[in-house]
Amino acid sequence: MFESLSEKLSRTFKKLRGQGKLTEKNIQDALKEVRMALLEADVNYKVVKQFVEDIRRSAMGQEVLDSLTPGQQVIKIVNQELIRLMGGSRQGLNLTGRTPFTVMLVGLQGSGKTTTAGKLGLHLRKKGRNPYLVPADIYRPAAIEQLQKLGKQLGIPVHDTDQNRKPEDTCEEALQRAGSVGADILIMDTAGRLHIDEDLMGELVRIKERITPTEILLVADAMTGQDAVNVAKRFNDLLDISGVILTKMEGDARGGAALSVKAVTDKPIKFIGVGEKLDALEPFFPERVASRILGMGDMLSLIEKAQEEFDEKEALKLARKLKKREFDLEDFSSQLRQLKKLGSLEQIMSMLPGMGQLKQLKNMKPDEKELVKIEAIINSMTREERENYKMINGSRRKRIAQGSGTTIQDVNRLLKNFAQTKKMMENLTRKGLHGMPSMFH
Repeated sequence: MFESLSEKLSRTFKKLRGQGKLTEKNIQDALKEVRMALLEADVNYKVVKQFVEDIRRSAMGQEVLDSLTPGQQVIKIVNQELIRLMGGSRQGLNLTGRTPFTVMLVGLQGSGKTTTAGKLGLHLRKKGRNPYLVPADIYRPAAIEQLQKLGKQLGIPVHDTDQNRKPEDTCEEALQRAGSVGADILIMDTAGRLHIDEDLMGELVRIKERITPTEILLVADAMTGQDAVNVAKRFNDLLDISGVILTKMEGDARGGAALSVKAVTDKPIKFIGVGEKLDALEPFFPERVASRILGMGDMLSLIEKAQEEFDEKEALKLARKLKKREFDLEDFSSQLRQLKKLGSLEQIMSMLPGMGQLKQLKNMKPDEKELVKIEAIINSMTREERENYKMINGSRRKRIAQGSGTTIQDVNRLLKNFAQTKKMMENLTRKGLHGMPSMFH
């Protein structure tokens, strides 16, 4: 996410930080590079023009030019302007007033509406809500079946849609039935087309008039860049949407849609889809995204994800074992499994401050297969060996390597890494950090 833009901006700011004193020329040169980086990232050109002008006005101030760290001051200004550009602060769903609330998902065909309906349902259920999924797309083959399958997988009730009824009638019927299934929020998956046409908009307007949705969210594909922004503008002009969900953000190295959509439509991005898994939907925080773009990481999102995914009992058990210096290979394996729940190693690294740049500098790609290999090696050990790694001699290493389909060198490397990790965690515990129940708490 934003990898290409982040890399270009990082190079520009490195030059700025290298200047002991900033001049108007330094700043103008840097802004020229920022402008090019944003245009190459497919940010709307009017948005870029205004953004660069706002930075120039702030950066030319005497307090920046006279500052002891002018380069850092300019980065601070860019960070503030990025946050402002993307909406300033997190805009969540408006879930106040009488239930059931109604969320209408709209968008073009192929943007990921149906999958997003399931993801949003799961997100809301984790927040204590009782969602009800409503398939209102009667045209796309298997759209109803797809949502029913998702609902079954997630344990979320799905409205039994009659394909011969009008979508507005279906949505009204689902609203009346919500109470009987114990639902307090309806998520309506509406039809899409390959392009915006009168028939599509007429249908969506009729649903809107009949239901008066609490939220109308446009689901748009971030990978399409400015096309996604243009689609957002059209839907907003015709339906007055309340927000946007950008899908496929994990594959978007540029970030043009994320940086343009609020400025063009004046409607906030409320969520982003960051993967194919059903839990890969994240609330959109402008300040955290700005931080990631500028290579400062996003520790808050990582910590929240860890708190959500990590097993608290396991974490407390680990804390006790660390306190007693009993951390073994079984615990090591358990921590790796917990880590995998957070997403790919690449996603985790992108949230760590400075790691984005480090990865690019070393042209390094984290190897997911390495985790699988480590688990296989540990699973090939006896219980005694996992509890006391020092007993694993040459012949045992050979047996473990054969049993796990790896090499003796792989086994040696794992044992060496484990010994170092154990030592580091025990040192942290000795220094009084034994309340830290896991890697990210």
